[in-house]
Amino acid sequence: MTRIDIGVFAYNEALNIAVILDELIRQETTAFDVKILVLANGCTDDTVTRAHSSALAGKRLGSNFSIEVLDLPQGGKSRTWNRFVHDLSRPDSDVLIFCDADIIIPEPDSLVRLVRGLSDNSKLHAFNSQPVKDIVHRPQNLSPMDKAISMASGTLNDWKTAICGSLYAMPSSKARALHMPVGLAVEDGFLRAMILTNVMTIDEDFSRIGGGDVFHVYASERSVLALIRHQTRIVIGSSVNQATFAELRELPANLRQLALADAAGQEAWLSNVINRRLPQWPTGWIPLHFLTKRVHFISSQPQNLLNPRKLFVLLMGFGFDLVVYVNAQIKMARGTGAGHW
Repeated sequence: MTRIDIGVFAYNEALNIAVILDELIRQETTAFDVKILVLANGCTDDTVTRAHSSALAGKRLGSNFSIEVLDLPQGGKSRTWNRFVHDLSRPDSDVLIFCDADIIIPEPDSLVRLVRGLSDNSKLHAFNSQPVKDIVHRPQNLSPMDKAISMASGTLNDWKTAICGSLYAMPSSKARALHMPVGLAVEDGFLRAMILTNVMTIDEDFSRIGGGDVFHVYASERSVLALIRHQTRIVIGSSVNQATFAELRELPANLRQLALADAAGQEAWLSNVINRRLPQWPTGWIPLHFLTKRVHFISSQPQNLLNPRKLFVLLMGFGFDLVVYVNAQIKMARGTGAGHW
């Protein structure tokens, strides 16, 4: 029987933890040996108490799931990822599923399809569930701002070759070959790069990551200011990731995995990399790519110039990217960027 460990990443998710645990418990996984680990990391609310209550309710329902609630005093998703993969999951688990506590999984066979997606292709290191905004999944009573955000959904990224950090699965053996530096802000982007390049030792191999007919729903940002804050975090985190990639590339190939294992245990490793490698002139703290990506997208798909809707969305997106780019540069220059969230 396939042994599956599900890590539910929860930071101050008292309002959501019962919902996600109820949805996981109701998944159709009788063919699997499933354990859920609630990874309550650095919480200052009653996430842990509510998770315990949900676990007891699941037992009363006769669920075949084993649920363990872990109150981890130190927060941070990359730190918690390391702990789940290397310390807390069962040593003999076959598949690890990574799940955020603030999502909804509408279909009862989603986990089955995640695991099947991995087993159908032995080359895969990760298999994604497609992230869908709530305002796209249920487009009722939307404000004009909601409609604009909905129109822009998925205009740039191919989720099948990304790591959709809110819900994805990995063979445990593949996950345990990797570590993450403590303190990453965009840990899913870092993990994607490590998988595609085999820790910076090969050219990107997109056949290592896949996705299929699985989806989950997440809460969209609903205001311009919230979107700017969120995207600023992503841009800064991605810039920091690029600095870590450069750090790894300078090491002999056979030492890069060992360096990551060391970075996972050193609190100051990431800040030292930032101080050594950023800013880089003439682009400053943030590479120019984060401003020009939509221009490159238009150039690669010129047919979008003939579609008024897509052209409007892309032009509005460029203006938004400009605001985010300047905001990210200012925050990093002030020394408040890498840890401001």
